Amino acid sequence: MLETSARLLRLLSLLQTRPEWSGPELSERLGISVRTVRRDVEKLRSLDYPVEVDLGPTGGYRLGAGAALPPLLLDDEEAVAVAVSLQTAGGAGIAGLSETAVGAMVKLERILPERLRRRVAAVGVSTVAPMRATPSVDPATLVAVGGACRDRRVLDLDYTAHDGTGTRRRVEPHHLVAWGRRWYLLAYDLGRDDWRTLRLDRVVPRVAPDGLATGPRFVPREVPGGDPAEYVASKVRDVRPVRCRARVHATVEEVRARLWTDQAGVDDLGDGTCRVRLAGDDVHGVAVVFAALGFEFEAEEPAELGIALRGMAQRCGRAADSSTRGGAPGPS
Repeated sequence: MLETSARLLRLLSLLQTRPEWSGPELSERLGISVRTVRRDVEKLRSLDYPVEVDLGPTGGYRLGAGAALPPLLLDDEEAVAVAVSLQTAGGAGIAGLSETAVGAMVKLERILPERLRRRVAAVGVSTVAPMRATPSVDPATLVAVGGACRDRRVLDLDYTAHDGTGTRRRVEPHHLVAWGRRWYLLAYDLGRDDWRTLRLDRVVPRVAPDGLATGPRFVPREVPGGDPAEYVASKVRDVRPVRCRARVHATVEEVRARLWTDQAGVDDLGDGTCRVRLAGDDVHGVAVVFAALGFEFEAEEPAELGIALRGMAQRCGRAADSSTRGGAPGPS
């Protein structure tokens, strides 16, 4: 009986790690026959765990949505990662998540073994509210869209563009990407026959009452460039109104170590210098980033970048002069 119970828990844990398993795959992982896998699945279903069964030749199994949340089985590293993530959830840009995360953290700490509680306590986490507020994401939207990405199901959604225009979209959702303090959905838009990066706070998914997408399954496409995060980053940078470029006399590694903005691209020029591409809301803010790197550089484009840098140099010079004289700076 003990062996069977342990095996059922292991089976439940495996079903939680992937959208779908075949019978032979579970048989190999558990070291039992496919027939025993079928029996164990039926035992889980008799205990009201919502295991969905595909009666095809390989017998696909997946853990569906049920009336109650099944036990979540975590190893030591996963438990620590979840606990630390809950501590930092207040700054995740998700509406109402801070209070919910506190409640979840209390529950988790009650059952954490002492050895893990000490590891979590050793990671002292404090968060500070950002100076610039950003729109928050509805947790239900995050769950619905994330589930559609996981299950590879076509998703119907309503989307509001930056100018307030509303559109209806039918997409293949591929990846959720957190960029800065915003969430983005990388999806293939079936109506436009092209990739799109959609801000999640502007997405309203059309899903079933249980919050799950019900569209047909799709075969994942290859993301341009192969890296979803980098693709989203490039598209987010492209929508900023100001784009500047400069040659910096430092290596790529040195520059990246000092950049504090995520609106940047760095290209190695092969001679100990690199080209830095920055995007921003105005040229003065971009000029500050270049100057703050602390390296020699030449402004390349646009011309307004050079103008902004000259103005900054003059103001900084007056400020430095005033500090030595003990007087106030002159007008800018």
